[in-house]
Amino acid sequence: MTTAVFTPETEARLATARHVADAVLFEGYVLYPYRASAAKNRLRWQFGVLVPPAWSARCEEHEFQHTECLMEPRPGAYLAVEVRFLHAQRRTVQRAAEDGGFETVRELHLEDRVLVPWDEGVEERVELTVPVADLAGEGVSFPFTRPAREETEPVLDGEGRTVGRLLRRREEVSGVVRLSAAELDGLYRTMRLTAVVENTGDWVPASGGDRDAALPYSLVASHLLLCLDRGSFLSMTDPPEWAKGAVAACRNLHTWPVLAGEPGVTDLVLSSPIILEDHPAIAPESPGALYDATEIDEILALRTAALTDEEKREARGTDERAAAVIELADTMPAEVLERLHGAVRSLRGVTAPAPHEDPPGHGTARPDTPWWDPGGDTSVDPENDRVTVDGVPVGAGSRVVLRPGLRHSDAQDLFLHGRTALVEAVLHDVDGGVHIAVTVEGDPGADIRREQGRFLYFQPDEVEPLETV
Repeated sequence: MTTAVFTPETEARLATARHVADAVLFEGYVLYPYRASAAKNRLRWQFGVLVPPAWSARCEEHEFQHTECLMEPRPGAYLAVEVRFLHAQRRTVQRAAEDGGFETVRELHLEDRVLVPWDEGVEERVELTVPVADLAGEGVSFPFTRPAREETEPVLDGEGRTVGRLLRRREEVSGVVRLSAAELDGLYRTMRLTAVVENTGDWVPASGGDRDAALPYSLVASHLLLCLDRGSFLSMTDPPEWAKGAVAACRNLHTWPVLAGEPGVTDLVLSSPIILEDHPAIAPESPGALYDATEIDEILALRTAALTDEEKREARGTDERAAAVIELADTMPAEVLERLHGAVRSLRGVTAPAPHEDPPGHGTARPDTPWWDPGGDTSVDPENDRVTVDGVPVGAGSRVVLRPGLRHSDAQDLFLHGRTALVEAVLHDVDGGVHIAVTVEGDPGADIRREQGRFLYFQPDEVEPLETV
């Protein structure tokens, strides 16, 4: 076994999976509104926390993760393993005293931020490679330790004077990676790989100790990247028929392995404490990391931009990553924000032509051609189409009274019933349905809705025309 730096080829393959792995590493790291004082930022790190054994015996969190998956290595194959986790670093804020020393304070106000005590997460990696042949039987074990460390950082004001300092303290954490593999009976040379990551720290909680005291000795957001230089892994989510029994027999505790990297790649696995699908990917529209668990980029970006100046000062002082989110929200171009409104992906695979089949009547399709282009379909014209309601043609420019609620599908129906509205367009869906797009008269945001094309939609039996024949 070797713990040397990965070969360039292995490093390149792992790099393709780290983008998603980074999202796992920092999932829920800091939550909107990105301030340390926010109640939901007082309970930190909910995913993949491997606590010291003495604390595991007193709580519902675990000191280990156990991964099992199936692989088909070629002769002479090597397995590269990367354990990734955050090492909690406790930050104390101190103010410069008149006697030349420093005193610990709860807040230190600067012009652009408010510094407060906070636990930062420092990324740690444990890297090793091992011949697959060495994993038979008891396999191999690789213990690791990250030592305690203390450092200070001066805090300067706008004129360059020292007004305080940040004192950062990391405690020692230790663990072990255990790897083994067993060949399975069957027609194909398949092996069950077992990878266990365990916190082996000897920290013992004091009487009355709590989770907050255990975190500096824990492996936070722990997960695994596995890579075969020759061979492939089988999907644990959608295995071939002949392997389903062997997949069902695998034990995965506190983690779940999925194929990683680009679709079609089978030599990479990400074993994550968050259940993912095979080949997970970050949405291409996402402008950057927002760190908020189950984040919805558009909503978070809008809400973050709407924070008060004082709230933004505290967020900037909470953490460098929180400060980056504030900067991202404040400087995001309008066209980037617009891309976050939504994207349809599920229809691409269903409606795309077969590999050797051209779309009827269109010759060779360009790869960026949408599955349906309303601008190219002359059978519909939303701005001029009309639909007959109670014997009256209704189209763009018509005024109607809203009578929603027949289907009881939206709680807002109660507030819209009886309001007058202006019809903006009549749209036809691919199933033959008709939808009337409207803006409510008297709505102060009507111009913005019209500019962005964000209307309210009703079916013909949910409106009454104000005009008569």
